[in-house]
Amino acid sequence: MPSSLLWFIPLLPFAGFLINGTLGRRLPRAVVGAVALLFTALPAGIVAWLWMTMRAGGAPDVIQVVSRPFGYEWIAITGFHVDFAFTVDHLTLIMLGVVTGVGFLIHLYSVGYMAHEEGYWRFFAYLNLFMFFMSVLVLAESFLLLFVGWEGVGLASYLLIGFYFKKSSAVNAGKKAFIVNRIGDFGFLLAMFLLVAHFGSLSFTQVFAAIAQHPEWQGARFLTAIALLLVLGAAGKSAQIPLYVWLPDAMEGPTPVSALIHAATMVTAGIYMVARAHVLFDRAPAALAVVAIIGAATAIFAASIGMVQHDIKRVLAYSTISQLGYMFLACGVGAYAAGIFHLLTHAFFKALLFLAAGSVIHALSGEQDMRRMGGLRTRIPITFWTMSAGVLAIAGIWPFAGFFSKDEILYRTFTSPNPLHLILWLVGLLTAGMTSFYMFRLWFKTFFGEPHSEEDGSLDHLGAAVHARSTSTLTLEAERGEGQAASSHGVHESPWIMLFPLVILAILSTIGGWVGIPAALGGHNEIEHFLDPVFQNRAAAEAVAAAGSNSLELTLAIVSLLTAAVGFYFAYLFYYRKPGTAAEFASRFKSAYGLLENKYWVDEIYHSFLVTPLLMFTRGILELVFERGVVNGSSRASGLATRGLSWFARKQISGNIRSYAGWLAIGAAIVLAAMIFGRSLWVYL
Repeated sequence: MPSSLLWFIPLLPFAGFLINGTLGRRLPRAVVGAVALLFTALPAGIVAWLWMTMRAGGAPDVIQVVSRPFGYEWIAITGFHVDFAFTVDHLTLIMLGVVTGVGFLIHLYSVGYMAHEEGYWRFFAYLNLFMFFMSVLVLAESFLLLFVGWEGVGLASYLLIGFYFKKSSAVNAGKKAFIVNRIGDFGFLLAMFLLVAHFGSLSFTQVFAAIAQHPEWQGARFLTAIALLLVLGAAGKSAQIPLYVWLPDAMEGPTPVSALIHAATMVTAGIYMVARAHVLFDRAPAALAVVAIIGAATAIFAASIGMVQHDIKRVLAYSTISQLGYMFLACGVGAYAAGIFHLLTHAFFKALLFLAAGSVIHALSGEQDMRRMGGLRTRIPITFWTMSAGVLAIAGIWPFAGFFSKDEILYRTFTSPNPLHLILWLVGLLTAGMTSFYMFRLWFKTFFGEPHSEEDGSLDHLGAAVHARSTSTLTLEAERGEGQAASSHGVHESPWIMLFPLVILAILSTIGGWVGIPAALGGHNEIEHFLDPVFQNRAAAEAVAAAGSNSLELTLAIVSLLTAAVGFYFAYLFYYRKPGTAAEFASRFKSAYGLLENKYWVDEIYHSFLVTPLLMFTRGILELVFERGVVNGSSRASGLATRGLSWFARKQISGNIRSYAGWLAIGAAIVLAAMIFGRSLWVYL
């Protein structure tokens, strides 16, 4: 196959978007689903060919294609040009595998999950549009083209979060995600301006080559400034402190959206961007330290909130933020391959967990509050066993995928030359225990104990619910119309079109981490060697080798596994062995529990100190003074002036002889006065 087939990876999903977006309203649902699946499966096939091609002996490490229609460059001005070019290296291959492979499975799941929803064609058009922009982001050879995909996935996310646009909560969640991400995107834009100013290019190849040729730039202020601005952009897209607040509300979208965009692909774009720009970050150690601190702080912060959430999707949302923090931590200590390894395994088990949560919601006819679940393991056994694989993987239980990727991050953090490496490692270790606790808490509350799903008959068989009916403001995805009776068809397993993706992802969540088994555990860490052509950093490798050993890595792995076991034990004790213990504990420590349950009041603080003052400024100053006073006032003044002049002119041209004579006399008097007094006045002045 020729390398020109790279163009079809993004173009095929875009074709699916055009077909379903323009004709989908008039097409049968089966055709809409077939179009969406076909134009997602074909790019996955091309990516599979790329894997076989670039894994073959003697294959190039990089494949690049450039589009110059009619011989013209994409952007060409004096002293600056940018090609519309795609590049595939080993890092791109992993990302493309996640985007197209997991993306296809989620499309397949969506055919069943969204089968009875209004706007079926619109949903798949948006989903294909997202696949187009995400592919462009991953394939881009320049910061500018990456930014095009970056903004595009933000647009698709906005459309999919607000898919149920008749609900004000969904609309507000979409706007919140869009606006918060604009803050990060502003940092990305400023970083590109600085890149152009200092390098005259936005091409990855040219910028990184220039940095490599100047070792004296180590720690240079302009590189640190560029890196920090890129970190701001990454924090927005990957939901890190302080810009994480949009992701929990993004659960307003349909569950497959949460699995694809807000777990497996788009939210990892920030990690991908940092890893792609590793040459720049390696020369800006201060920025790397900031990345590590942000990642560690976000990981433990989000995990603490996830421990007390009752909404099954909210638990997974905060879990996603926490796991993204792990990836940031890995990149911050220079372990880019470990971060990408966790990105890969996280895509498997987090997509599985979200889709399995959707299957649970489907089984309960829309219920999402874990307090109204329980006893489901025998009633939806396939969902139970597949979700169990995801829970064991994210909890870091051997030999599931998450164990190897998480422990690799902790080991690289412990042996990092970062002065804070021990504190960062300890935070990561505590986060691992908290992750195990809240995931097994979810597991026990959902599948074990007494069933609570039939305690009242208010369940709505109208699609999956985004938010639980609890003390929070969460609402159902599809709400009952006026006068429509609630109905429940009993707990039921999902159809096989939804279960098949769960089975595949469960297998990947079990064995997907085996590609990164370290030497200390009898493996060869294949994924790290696979990424060596991208992350060639001999100095960092030598530092890790000098600071660590197989025995140390094995010891740290045992410590991590024991920490996960402690988390499991407390979840078992609180929610299975002695179910009332958690409530007693919460009542005894009301202040601490309330702080976590209210998510540290961060949204309220942002609203009071940022949103409200900004609204007061815009409505009180910009609207009242500038818009009404200056803009509207100037237009009214010009209108009054025009009316005054027209009145004056109308009086002069009245058709009355006596009026004409009067105006003639006044004009003559003015002329005589000017002739008599004008000269003396001029001399005086």
